[in-house]
Amino acid sequence: GNIIGSGIFISPKGVLEHTGSVGLALIIWVLGGGVAALGSLCYAELGVTIPKSGGDYSYVTEIFGGLAGFLLLWSAVLIMYPTSLAVIALTFSNYVLQPVFPNCIPPYNASRILSMVCLLLLTWVNSSSVRWATRIQDIFTAGKLLALALIIIVGFVQIFKGNYEELTPSNAFNFWMTPSVGHLALAFLQGSFAFSGWNFLNYVTEELVDPRRQNLPRAIFISIPLVTFVYTFTNIAYFTAMSPQELLSSNAVAVTFGEKLLGYFSWVMPVSVALSTFGGINGYLFTSSRLCFSGAREGHLPSLLAMIHVKHCTPIPALLVCCLATLIIMLVGDTYTLINYVSFINYLCYGVTIIGLIVLRWKKPKIFRPIKVNLLIPITYLAFWAFLLIFSLYSEPVVCGVGLIIILTGVPVFFLGVYWRNKPKCVNRLIESVTCWGQKLCFVVYPQGAVAEEEEAPSARSRWPASE
Repeated sequence: GNIIGSGIFISPKGVLEHTGSVGLALIIWVLGGGVAALGSLCYAELGVTIPKSGGDYSYVTEIFGGLAGFLLLWSAVLIMYPTSLAVIALTFSNYVLQPVFPNCIPPYNASRILSMVCLLLLTWVNSSSVRWATRIQDIFTAGKLLALALIIIVGFVQIFKGNYEELTPSNAFNFWMTPSVGHLALAFLQGSFAFSGWNFLNYVTEELVDPRRQNLPRAIFISIPLVTFVYTFTNIAYFTAMSPQELLSSNAVAVTFGEKLLGYFSWVMPVSVALSTFGGINGYLFTSSRLCFSGAREGHLPSLLAMIHVKHCTPIPALLVCCLATLIIMLVGDTYTLINYVSFINYLCYGVTIIGLIVLRWKKPKIFRPIKVNLLIPITYLAFWAFLLIFSLYSEPVVCGVGLIIILTGVPVFFLGVYWRNKPKCVNRLIESVTCWGQKLCFVVYPQGAVAEEEEAPSARSRWPASE
């Protein structure tokens, strides 16, 4: 439900543009799923070896220490998740408004307002009940799989009718440009945006039933092959209805597909995309708030964000911070220009986390590992990771440089907010006052687990002062 969002409706154009042929674009989609599968196997081992919520952040903090974990947390909270949420929310509003404005792009203000209403609604749902949030995720995941199944079925019907000219080997590998290695790296980055979310189950490990024995690895082993199959055949279906030139000129690939093949039922496509993105917003809110919660519990964010509602047991302060950051991105930034930054930072974080798997094998060889993958799996993933980052840096030095700068801006924040223990009393009083007001407004308290951890290991807890 987290993986399938707006990506499959946005990324096909970018992948095709950088590969220069239909056949190579399809190969990139299959390889993208294979790389995500390798990464998810590594994350399955990390998830059952270090069974903490927070995903990458928790593993990097445990293995490499506080500064590395904080930089990952900083880039995720500051740019990765707010930007991804903003892109998905804007995609939702554009597709919802398209029937109202059939002959033009929806007005800027209307799109922004609808995006914000959707975000605020789902923030309220996630604040009110974990069960409601997970039910919404289940329902909308089923809905978007049905929508993509419709595209795939219609594509197969087209193939049986003989409409597969673009998929024949002679046409599929007819390059209108010769892609460089840098182009291939950028194509993988575009595809990775569609696959992003494959590691999100690790963000809620502590809320899973029996994560070590069954549910975490089972969910990973089922989801990645299924999503790879769906994405690949969805792209095949697109090419039964459109030429590469038509796909590249389309601003809404699924809508163009529906207009060409579904006739009176073409309205199904914008509705399906809206359903898909609505579920994607819900999933991103659910997991990103748990990342803030985990960061605050470890002492890397203000202690207010480690509190949960006394009745609903939901991390309301963390949800509100995620919502606010996304609203700011929507108002001040051109979110689509930030997708490349997000993809680069994402892959950088994935690679550092999987390097941590190898380091953990060396540092703690006897730790209990319910799942233990062959070392060739993380090594293969890291070889691909190095290729992708090196050639992305070569092809888009400005984008990658800005991504690195975003990460490094967290270094002074870490030393001022976390490492510096003896802050002036006026700063401590201000933070304590904000914490108290936050508790009263949100009806939140520390969860039992966080209190127990603080009592057992106070030195590992926050340098940010917390209210009694």
